[in-house]
Amino acid sequence: MLEAQVAQALLEIGAVGFSPYDPITFKSGILSPIYVDNRRLIYWPQQWRVVIEGFRELINRHRIEFDIVAGIATGGVPHSSALAYLLQQPSVYVRPQAKEHGKQNRIEGGDVTDQRILLVEDMITTGGSSLSGVTALREAGAVVSTCLTITTFGFAMSQQAFQVAGVNLYMLTDIRTIVQEARRAGYFGDAEQRIIEDWLQDPHGWAERQEDVGS
Repeated sequence: MLEAQVAQALLEIGAVGFSPYDPITFKSGILSPIYVDNRRLIYWPQQWRVVIEGFRELINRHRIEFDIVAGIATGGVPHSSALAYLLQQPSVYVRPQAKEHGKQNRIEGGDVTDQRILLVEDMITTGGSSLSGVTALREAGAVVSTCLTITTFGFAMSQQAFQVAGVNLYMLTDIRTIVQEARRAGYFGDAEQRIIEDWLQDPHGWAERQEDVGS
């Protein structure tokens, strides 16, 4: 199954880590016992191929039609470029903000006017950077209705944000599948799994619950 295969590939290269007793803090302020760093993929060609071929499978499965592949800088760009090369399609990327010099472009690579864009991300947490890219592409005249991502935490806020924006979101795997594969492979024990499962149930209130447990 594609979801499990991608999860295993990410675990193999250390792109996912578990630190239930020393959580990290997301940019959004959410504390998490899980971290994901899909940027490691470009160092591991065999596992990276699983991801890029997986994107092609998603495209075929959902019959996605597009003219240009677009990556969100910086994490999505290697994967969007590799996918575009595999499919022999044009590729662009979207900067977090416009350059302060030159033509002050936010979209690099070519003209996207009236073109159907397939957006590619490496990881979606809240979806803010992805949807900022959607806005930039639409302001440049592009048509954006689909986003592919390697992984997602599956937060309700991000799912709702994509729905409101009118963008279909498809993922290769999600954090629950990764946790299942990690537990099966012995990455953590029962006690750690209970902490992680508690976080998955309610990430926003998890930090407060941990404080209550420790008090």
